[in-house]
Amino acid sequence: MKKIGLYIHIPFCNGKCPYCDFYSIGSNSEEMDQFVTETIKYLDRYKDDKILIDTIYFGGGTPSILGTERLVFLLKQIYGKMNVAKNAEVTMEVNPSSALSLDFIKLKKSGLNRVSVGMQSAVDSEMKLLGRKHKKDEVILTIKKLQNSGIDNFSLDLMIGVPYQTNETLKESMNFCKSMGAKHISAYILKFEEGTPFYQNKHKMPIKNEDEQAEQYLYVCNYLESIGYIQYEISNFSKEGYESRHNNKYWQCNEYIGIGPSAHSFYNGKRFYSNRSIEDFYNGITVDDGIGGNEEEFIMLNLRLRRGLIFDEYRRRYNKELSKTFFNKCKLMQDAGYIIMNENKVSLTKEGYLISNSIISELI
Repeated sequence: MKKIGLYIHIPFCNGKCPYCDFYSIGSNSEEMDQFVTETIKYLDRYKDDKILIDTIYFGGGTPSILGTERLVFLLKQIYGKMNVAKNAEVTMEVNPSSALSLDFIKLKKSGLNRVSVGMQSAVDSEMKLLGRKHKKDEVILTIKKLQNSGIDNFSLDLMIGVPYQTNETLKESMNFCKSMGAKHISAYILKFEEGTPFYQNKHKMPIKNEDEQAEQYLYVCNYLESIGYIQYEISNFSKEGYESRHNNKYWQCNEYIGIGPSAHSFYNGKRFYSNRSIEDFYNGITVDDGIGGNEEEFIMLNLRLRRGLIFDEYRRRYNKELSKTFFNKCKLMQDAGYIIMNENKVSLTKEGYLISNSIISELI
């Protein structure tokens, strides 16, 4: 059977963070009940004995807002309607402000075995500036609740380049992640996305320039590796063996099904998505996004990974060799310190990650 990832986008959120550009809407019981009902209808579309779901990921929005009973019901429906691998990785994003009301023991019994905690910083003043409703104490309580349920595979999010943030406060956050036993850390550079309150008010804040952001990013990369977290993707670090299997599907150009408003899919060679509209989702409307998995996509996505682009994998997938022009460009970038290349693969350096979009655009 073909192994497929399943992503469920849960759009509900009790207040949007000022930097967030993900699709989300307010929550109420009736709307959340309808969402679960409609999601189950989508599951019926993908009943297929030839596919095996080996990763499940609940993202958002704030999935924890759905509450224990709805989440348990959704998991039971997924396991009942689809072929789910016995060792499937089942991840849910949570915010500390809503996670404390969840029964993780019930969720674990229903299949949940990995949790991504939206912390962003372990420094209360930075959390407040980012519009987070929780404080450090609630993060600690959330983690203890996870551990008491038997879920010790959890990830913590960090934001880099926050106004007023220093290397010392970043170090405080990173040390906190280690002290709490996080198996995985996602560290993202703060983006001022158009249309967000942060973008509209950016003239009022001491925004870090590109050089300052780059300096902090490299500091985070080097410090996390010094305390035992391996960088396996541009923004992701983990203890050995704890990489996100679901997210690796995206970067290795493998197929996945996305359900929910704004969710994207790559299935049976085609890419398609749901609009950023709960009504369109309820009406079963999806948008064709063309053929997926072409050579350019494969190169672009694999170069996000520390393992890089493996030449044998490219050769087996496309039954051809990479061009001489590609290797000539790689050689120039290697001389500049942005790429590492040998006879088996090509990968980006930490400095290369900082300008990955430009490098990848040049290569493909």
